[in-house]
Amino acid sequence: MEVSKELNLVIEGKHNKPITLDLIFKDDGKPKPIVIFCHGYKGFKDWGTWELMGEKMAEEGFFFVKFNFSHNGTSPENLTEFLQIEAFGDNNYMIELDDLQSVIDWLLLPNFKYAGQIEVDDMSLLGHSRGGGIAVLKASEERRITKLITLASVCDFASRFPEGKKLEQWEKKGVQYIVNTRTKQQLPHHYQFYKNFKENKERLNIKKAAKKLQIPHLIAHGSSDTSVSIGEAGNLFEWSPAPKLLLVENADHVFGASHPWEKEELPKEFNYFLKNALEFLKADASDLWDEYLSDDDN
Repeated sequence: MEVSKELNLVIEGKHNKPITLDLIFKDDGKPKPIVIFCHGYKGFKDWGTWELMGEKMAEEGFFFVKFNFSHNGTSPENLTEFLQIEAFGDNNYMIELDDLQSVIDWLLLPNFKYAGQIEVDDMSLLGHSRGGGIAVLKASEERRITKLITLASVCDFASRFPEGKKLEQWEKKGVQYIVNTRTKQQLPHHYQFYKNFKENKERLNIKKAAKKLQIPHLIAHGSSDTSVSIGEAGNLFEWSPAPKLLLVENADHVFGASHPWEKEELPKEFNYFLKNALEFLKADASDLWDEYLSDDDN
């Protein structure tokens, strides 16, 4: 059976910007485990290999959901271009946590169109890079999440902000700019981003959240990642109570992918990750948890 797709559905978030999302699944009327994918910084749901990853997961019996964070700079009219520059500047981690919660809550509404095709007691989060950090935070506070996969994930948000004179200058000017290497755009970060982080730093502490996890956690990272250090995967492994570490030789930050991705097959590094991710997702969560705990005892 070919996979079905509902693309570019729009739901309302809590922050006056729409959340655009895709559903990819086999339309066979059977309840399926849910996988929700969170893109990273300067990312979007239609980047590179994310669509192909969703198709492969759907073929394997999962109900795959990917979405754009409401303030990622895209819009329902321009899904792959950062034309909503002010929204990008107004984004922060708390908005992204709220957006992810809105997606979870929407899927679990009694009148959800595909309610008969989802297994509400089997919901996993998969996050790439900064989206991995968001997924860890949400998995630690949302009891309906049963498994977590982080892909080239960050382990800390605080260290990503400037310090000293650079921070003072940012506060004084109210904005700083970052170059998007793909489009060469100058993208703004308003000072509210840092201020909001400081106001919510306890809730946004990935280390604290990872230690609180009560679900199995697959941590995948490439040995040639120059964007997020492999040491961050090591930290997540150390903090998570039930971790499984997957280090992929020669994989970069996006596991060999690029945008646009027009090939029919995934890069070999990405394929290796996906094979392991599917095995992890298909395993019984309580068995995985018991396995990790017994490893700790030895």
